[in-house]
This record gives sequence, C-alpha cells and structure tokens, in this order.
Amino acid sequence: MPEPNGVSVRPIPRSRGRAYVAAMTTHEFPAGTAHHAPRPPSPRLGEHTTRVDLTGRSAFVSGAASGIGRACALRLADAGAAVRLVDVDAVALAELADQGVGEAVVLDLTDLDAAEEAARGADIVVNNAGVQTVAPVQDFPPERFSLILRLMVESPFRVVRGALPHMYERGWGRVVNISSVHGLRASAYKSAYVTAKHGLEGFSKVVALEGAAHGVTSNCVNPGYVRTALVEKQIADQAAAHGIPEERVVSEVLLARTPLKRLIEPEEVAELVAYLCGDDASFVNGASLPMDGAWSAS
Repeated sequence: MPEPNGVSVRPIPRSRGRAYVAAMTTHEFPAGTAHHAPRPPSPRLGEHTTRVDLTGRSAFVSGAASGIGRACALRLADAGAAVRLVDVDAVALAELADQGVGEAVVLDLTDLDAAEEAARGADIVVNNAGVQTVAPVQDFPPERFSLILRLMVESPFRVVRGALPHMYERGWGRVVNISSVHGLRASAYKSAYVTAKHGLEGFSKVVALEGAAHGVTSNCVNPGYVRTALVEKQIADQAAAHGIPEERVVSEVLLARTPLKRLIEPEEVAELVAYLCGDDASFVNGASLPMDGAWSAS
C-alpha cells in the first residue's frame, strides 16, 4: 500500500508482537495551529478529467481487488480496456467480474513464473500489489523482508518481462508502476517497503530507456497516504492508542509534514494512471509523479 515518507516517529509496541505505530508529533506546525487548519475539499468523485480511449487495449492490473488497484481497474475498463483483474482475493475479483469490469485472475504474485505468464499479451501493465511491515531494522523478520522484495520488485520485473514482447510487437505499450513517496524519500521502521519502492523506481526507468524505441513508456506514480481499508484501520488503531480523534491522527501523525491535510482518494490516483495510459502521454516516460500534497516539496 503506498504511504508517504513517515513523520518523525518512534516504534510504540501495541502488543507482544512486532507491531508499531507512529508517535504523535506537532513539531512541524506553529503552536496551536496543528489541528485547526481548515480541511481542504475532497475531489468530486466519478467525474473524469482525462479523456482516454483504450478501446482494443488489454490491461493487467495487480492488486485489483481493493483500493488503488480496484480504482485503476474500474477507470481503465471505463476507458474501454479489457482488464485482467489480478489478486489473491477471489471473492472481491468475482464481484468485479460480475459487474463487467474485467476477467478475474486469482493469483499469488510471489509465484513468479505464474505472474510472468499471466501478463503475456497485455498492452498495459499497472503494477500495484504491495504489503507493509513496520519494525526497526534490528527486529525486522528477514523472511518478511524477502517476501516484500519478491512481491514488490521481483514480481513487477517478471510481469513486465512477460508483457514486453507483445508490446514491442505492436509498437505500443504502457507500464505504470504504483510507487510511493517512499520511492523518493525514506522513513524509519519501513526498511523493506522503502527498499522495494526505490528498487521499483530504478526498474521503471530502465524499462523506459529500453522501451522508448518500441513505443513503450514506463512511469511511476508516487502517492502519499491514500484512503484505503488498510490506512483507515491504521488511523483507527492510532486514534485508540493515543486517545485522540481520528482527524487529529490524520493531520498530526500521517500528514504532519504534508501541507494538504486530507487523504488521497483512490480514484484520484486512477485518473493519473489513466492519463499515463493514453496517447496524450506518449512523451511522458521515465518519470516519477508525486501525488503527495507537497510533502516531497517540504
């Protein structure tokens, strides 16, 4: 799940397990202003700002069962693409398939051979699947570190490897990697996630260089905190841990150094992805596009 570069945090044990939450901080704001700033308006969802026609194109979207992946699948299908809905959540994929969004492909992307095979013939690849574990480096489970890199670096490599021959043959292709502000910045206690996102950034740029002569572009989208079920659970957990309202968790913990004080909606990310998949973005290549409310500008 894409998250922004973390605030100044320290691990706070919530149980005997290795679970940690961010420490409260308001040091980025003048005294007395941290949670009184007016909340910026949310976007009007359901209204497309980008006109994209993907009729006749096929799209591979990983992590399509929920959150950003689901929003991307819906948006690309609405633009006319035939979408392969890739996820481990068979029930959620079936619901989307029943709605006519696309074809359900129930797949564990850490099965690298299967991931590569599933991407063959795709004109568009949206690498979105990811997980998060938060712990200090000395306590980070090595097997979990390996799993995160396998899912978030090796799997995108294999997916793109499977899709590129078809893209090259057609002289057209789009690779969109859902990275994170953590692909541009680091944050304590997220060593595997930050490492994976930085690796994805480098891979994306190599594909951009190699694919340019074949009509294939490759770009990263770098969101901050997105309104997903995982993030909303984190907000609720931290509100309970600190004994404060959830809106203060958002403004003072998650978005402590972000000038724009709201979560990103998945549909906003999907709209940028749709633009990158269209012909109007043919010269946008090898880029990393932050959607972080000016976090990375601070």
